[in-house]
Amino acid sequence: MIARSAAINVMIGAARKAARGLLRDFGEVEQLQVSKKGPGDFVSAADLRVEKMLRQELQKARPDYGFLLEESGTFEGNDRHNVWVVDPLDGTTNFLHGIPHFAISIGLVRDGEPIAGVIYQPLTDEMFWAEKGNGSFVNEHRLRVSARRQLEDAVIATGIPHQGRPEHARFLRQLPAVMAATSGVRRFGSAALDLAYVAAGRYEGFWEIGLKPWDIAAGIILVKEAGGYISEIDGGHDMLESGNVLAANDHLHLPLGNLLRSAG
Repeated sequence: MIARSAAINVMIGAARKAARGLLRDFGEVEQLQVSKKGPGDFVSAADLRVEKMLRQELQKARPDYGFLLEESGTFEGNDRHNVWVVDPLDGTTNFLHGIPHFAISIGLVRDGEPIAGVIYQPLTDEMFWAEKGNGSFVNEHRLRVSARRQLEDAVIATGIPHQGRPEHARFLRQLPAVMAATSGVRRFGSAALDLAYVAAGRYEGFWEIGLKPWDIAAGIILVKEAGGYISEIDGGHDMLESGNVLAANDHLHLPLGNLLRSAG
């Protein structure tokens, strides 16, 4: 049995408890009338229920920590150093359409740096978790990023900014360049799981523009602790602020970054 810290155990316990309601709701979402009001309201309610449960569980264990929650916003704690950064349902559009690819994401950020993270994919029962200095895991198995060295052999994941956002035109310049240089590009609709899959070596890399802190806080530490490199696309390290992310193994981070920068 792998030794886990008290903080990681709290995060895993909260994710598992909240996931039970999420799975129940996912079983019902396909029965709803496909209209903006019906499923949209249902999923919003599911989001809020899961977020409330996560907050209760995390606050019970660490009452002084602050929160940054996707649905409810920011809550300052008495401890100004530690903040839980929570996405109760990453992959909302997938969930809404009955696509079985979504996750709960919990990051612990200390003085602006992610130091622990949990990403739970309840339908596959894959609990990705990592803590600074202690490695990256899925359930009880240690994770390492892919060892592939050539872009032409790499599968790269991405996310597509919505039409009308400033990042959309930039993305449309970058995508053909990456497609031409790699083995393939995948878009599955959950940035948290994309980063977890980079940590697991399932993808060689991932890039996306315009993300939020709750999309990436847990994934950042997962990639780092699996031996990967993660930065902003321009090479900076303020991903939580900018929302621009490039993650890859140590062989491909620089060439993929060069490719994206030259295209966009």
